[in-house]
Amino acid sequence: MKGYSAKGVLSAVVKGRGGVSVSHSKNTRDCSTVRMPAPTQVVLPMQQHIGAPCDPVVKVGDEVKIGQLIGDTDKFVSAPIYATVSGKVTAVGDIKLANGSISQAVTIESDGQMAMDESIAPPTVNTREDLVKAVRASGLVGLGGAGFPTHVKLAFGPDKNIDTLVVNAAECEPYITVDYRECMENSTNIIKGCITLQKFLGFKKVIVAVEDNKPQAIQLLSEKIKEFAGNDSFISVMALKSKYPQGAEKMMVQSATGRKVPPGKLPADVGCVVMNVASIAFIERYLETGKPLVSRSVTVDGSAIRSPKNVRVPIGTSLSDIIEFCGGFKEEPFKIIAGGPMMGSALVGTDIPLLKQNNAILAFAEGTFNVKPERDCIRCGRCAQVCPMSLMPTLIARYAKSKEADKLEDSGVMVCMECGSCAYVCPAGLPLVQHMRLAKSVIREAGAKK
Repeated sequence: MKGYSAKGVLSAVVKGRGGVSVSHSKNTRDCSTVRMPAPTQVVLPMQQHIGAPCDPVVKVGDEVKIGQLIGDTDKFVSAPIYATVSGKVTAVGDIKLANGSISQAVTIESDGQMAMDESIAPPTVNTREDLVKAVRASGLVGLGGAGFPTHVKLAFGPDKNIDTLVVNAAECEPYITVDYRECMENSTNIIKGCITLQKFLGFKKVIVAVEDNKPQAIQLLSEKIKEFAGNDSFISVMALKSKYPQGAEKMMVQSATGRKVPPGKLPADVGCVVMNVASIAFIERYLETGKPLVSRSVTVDGSAIRSPKNVRVPIGTSLSDIIEFCGGFKEEPFKIIAGGPMMGSALVGTDIPLLKQNNAILAFAEGTFNVKPERDCIRCGRCAQVCPMSLMPTLIARYAKSKEADKLEDSGVMVCMECGSCAYVCPAGLPLVQHMRLAKSVIREAGAKK
């Protein structure tokens, strides 16, 4: 482990397959999280999670306060949405999201008061069912980027034989540091949250997995475990080798427990639940205060940003307002990304709202990266060597171009996590991730026709 060694810190059980060594570029690791003042307005899409969108429960002209419910549905795979500023609802209608999809959204003009809804109170939790109900009511979705409703993940029954909670604090994407700051600033909530989840969900073991390039976080979390859970605790800190995509759910399960998640299966199928470290800390705060998910921390960085920061922002704030809070652009951005440079989404502009699952806004000037010109494949095999899922990307790309759905099914492409490792190492500059996405769409289209 780099720079730190401590008794009780575990090492990875299994070395994960593949992956790449990327430049960490954690420029904001020592930047304490600062809270952004109330924006003039927020736009809150009803689709901020995997699953069914919410339906607006407010109308134009309504006065709302922070934490007041503005969107919900009776569908199980979903999560309620709350007002993130106090003020007046000025619009309810469709907007286009960064991925091109259309979602209903509620626009709130801020009154600048940031007044909290008077009905907010800590939930009563005495049973497993109470906990799952409370987590749903909090509006929490995976804060690491996936956006999967957390209550669904925690709603497993005792018959599932789930015995291990893996807390993902790896943060292997370059530039992003919000999870590291969570560990440094809210370590007490993280460990108390682990204890709470173990109490109600019956985990036999909790593993807080941190990449070994974050020795201060490893030390602080270890100290908090000793303080709140004692020396012989069911909670352990594990130092994982710093390698991308170490934070991917299936890779993390294998590294932390030695269990391999079969193709098409989930961590729950091998007895594990994986949760982002910020999600754990939020659950503990929600149980103490009753304040739902109305803000989140986001890293703002990149060569085009004047003053990179970690910022606590009301959800629904325009990305342009967040960037302006960080000093604006110091030069014309060549590429703007929501998320990390490996798996994030390129944006065509900044006039879009921050969603629950957005953990970074990166803006880069032209010339920051050397873009490899696309050439013919030289059959070097590097893409297959680094693929964490043991796929053969160039073969899949060939089948995708010719739309051979049966061969694509046999190739296993549906287990691809689109981590980008293959494209990162390709000397020919092939857009292999795009080919993986094309391959999946070919399979889905073929299935729809059957």
